[in-house]
Amino acid sequence: MKAKGYEPEEERAILIRLKDGDYYAFELVYAQYSLRLAGNLRKLLKDRELAGEALQEIFLRLWNNKASIDPEKPIKAYLFRIGENLVRDTFRKAARDERMRAYFMAFTTEGYDHIEKALFEQENKQMLYDAIAQLPPQRQRVYRLCKLDEMSYKDISEQMGISIAAVNDHITKANAFLREHFASHPSLPALITATVLLGTLS
Repeated sequence: MKAKGYEPEEERAILIRLKDGDYYAFELVYAQYSLRLAGNLRKLLKDRELAGEALQEIFLRLWNNKASIDPEKPIKAYLFRIGENLVRDTFRKAARDERMRAYFMAFTTEGYDHIEKALFEQENKQMLYDAIAQLPPQRQRVYRLCKLDEMSYKDISEQMGISIAAVNDHITKANAFLREHFASHPSLPALITATVLLGTLS
């Protein structure tokens, strides 16, 4: 079945039918949203099997709770909210499960990019400052100049009187320390989830 976009009135009519238990209407909703949901779930969970299970759960919940559907509201927000909750639950499980946490943190570059982005949001800065304070003094300064003051490696090199290679070494080691630090941080799942979802589940 080829998915197509629906005008608001068309979707409203489909949702009314779905609310009344029309399975064909359910299939129309599935065709419209499943591919985008699946793509986002794969990006977040990094695993086709986990993403497939989450996708099935989204539409199972949709069907089981069809009687509570509000045809006046777009179904997209409802579906993506379920997806967001499922991903958050997966990350929470990962925080308790050492094997799963190691699996997610294997994607260090992308995973840490999301963590770092979230940490620079105002409400999370203290979490970052506390972690930076655990770095050696010179590494702290290099990291702050690079990440907080957004200076280039060249400018940091000139200001501190060290080579660009040394600046890179400090940043690399600081990132490695912070990745390990936040891998076991209790706020990691919510931090990653909130940041990633804001960029992809929309």
